[in-house]
Amino acid sequence: MSNKQKLELTWIGKYERPRLEPRILIEDPDKSYHAAQRVTDNDIFDNRLIFGDNLLALKALEAEFAGKVKCVFIDPPYNTGSAFTHYDDGLEHSIWLSLMRDRLEIIRRLLAEDGSLWITIDDNEAHYLKVLS
Repeated sequence: MSNKQKLELTWIGKYERPRLEPRILIEDPDKSYHAAQRVTDNDIFDNRLIFGDNLLALKALEAEFAGKVKCVFIDPPYNTGSAFTHYDDGLEHSIWLSLMRDRLEIIRRLLAEDGSLWITIDDNEAHYLKVLS
């Protein structure tokens, strides 16, 4: 019998995890919109737009929505090294991997059994993202 080597994606800081404390989401009525009626009695039609750090937002949603989310769409930084006003798109590769891993783990817990995750990304990090997912 031959011993097969197990391959693993590794990076600096892989085992360092952020400490996430519970968060409470507070609704801003001026920015809220609620549908006038439900289509079926099982509808959950109160969507939420959350402004803030997406890792903390995902963690705040986890208690209420774990295993219930049908679709998640994320548009993470492509990590191309470009400068944008609202975020840094030139992160150290290891930081980008940790950033994505932490968010994907929570998203996985949020998804229903028949839920799906959709991600826009380019070739810079696509292959690493596939391994993380």
